[in-house]
Amino acid sequence: MGCSPSCEAADVTTHTGRTGLRLVTPCVSVCPVGTEVPASALLEPERGDAMTPTLTALLCLGLSVGPRTRVHAGTLPKPTIWAEPSSVIPWWTSVTIWCQGSLEAREYRLLKNEGNLWTWVTQGGLWTWVAQKPLEPGDKANLSTTYMTDRSAGRYHCRYLSPTGWSELSDPLELVVTGSHGKPQLSALPSPVVASGGNVTLQCASRLGFDRFVLMKEGERQPSSTLDSQRAPSGQFQALFPVGPVTPSPRWTFRCHGYYNNAPQVWSYPSDPLELLVSGQLPYTPSLSVQPGPMVTSGENVTLRCQSRSAVDTFLLSKEGAAGPPLRLRSKARAGQHQAKFSMHPVTSAHRGTYRCYGSSSTSPHLLSQPSDPLELRVSGTADTVSPPQNKSAPGSASDPRDYTVENVIRMGVAAFILVALGILLLEARHSQTRTPGAASS
Repeated sequence: MGCSPSCEAADVTTHTGRTGLRLVTPCVSVCPVGTEVPASALLEPERGDAMTPTLTALLCLGLSVGPRTRVHAGTLPKPTIWAEPSSVIPWWTSVTIWCQGSLEAREYRLLKNEGNLWTWVTQGGLWTWVAQKPLEPGDKANLSTTYMTDRSAGRYHCRYLSPTGWSELSDPLELVVTGSHGKPQLSALPSPVVASGGNVTLQCASRLGFDRFVLMKEGERQPSSTLDSQRAPSGQFQALFPVGPVTPSPRWTFRCHGYYNNAPQVWSYPSDPLELLVSGQLPYTPSLSVQPGPMVTSGENVTLRCQSRSAVDTFLLSKEGAAGPPLRLRSKARAGQHQAKFSMHPVTSAHRGTYRCYGSSSTSPHLLSQPSDPLELRVSGTADTVSPPQNKSAPGSASDPRDYTVENVIRMGVAAFILVALGILLLEARHSQTRTPGAASS
């Protein structure tokens, strides 16, 4: 099965839209997946050669121009393709694609898989170097783009030319650009503080209607997991990633992205990083106390104090059920104790709950001490105006126990007084009008 040509007499000028970058794309061969492309379709003329229209057409059509260009694909080792610094690149950031073959390689080529078509990426297009001579010792070459855009993202393969012909295609490289959509939020359920060997669920959520979410772990080139999005009761789109068992090493720091099915290599901005904290790794247990006491009235000032006789660099205060990161404070030495005071003023109903505190060192801030004993903070009273109870009845409803009799009587009295005053004013004005003609006649 032959290749369908995609040739024009003049170069094709393309605009990326967002950047306004002018890209000149020369003639390329486009073939269905699985079609062997003859080497003659891949070889470019020497600079300065005068090519006849017939020869140009032959090159674009992928026809053989001689026995020395015959292809023996599949008889050579498959090359390896990768991207540096990563295959997931922020928008407008440079990236280098490497292709490594054999020591006999004379030339490397890059091609892009777009749906069910193969397109050779040619010089003058997206890439600075695409027909690259091998670097010493001769087994690899790099093909670079100046800046990453949506147009650069996609699935790429490479192959190399040896004295016996062209190698088979490399495994695919998924080159992803990030920063094309708003970032999602990443949180840990039930908490980012996890005991060694424990499991946790990471929630990636967004108001944007992403089709899929991707979870990335810091230090790893490939995504940890990719899941279809689900509509949450709150109306946002989300994916729940199970993570674990969590171990003290290495560090567990995650970010997530969202993308749409029609552009799977074009991702959103990354979420803010979320680091899992492993408890029980330091040999001490801090204590947690509260002033003025565990039962307070809304609007009061409350201080939670975490302290330990062991040397502590940082104290962390965690609230049970809170998906966000714990509060952190540097410890202060006082009277043989290391302590930190977490202030809440004024306290509201949003502060009620069960708290624990931990200690950590500056050398390994993700490793925590044993948790303190739990402390339950109870908040009572009606002075809370920040987070009112959700089941408060609306004024005037059938379940509202308040009596409005006095208020209604006052309103009726004020209305009657206003009516009487208006009546007096009208009578006075009319009386003045009747006296004016008599005075004029006299």
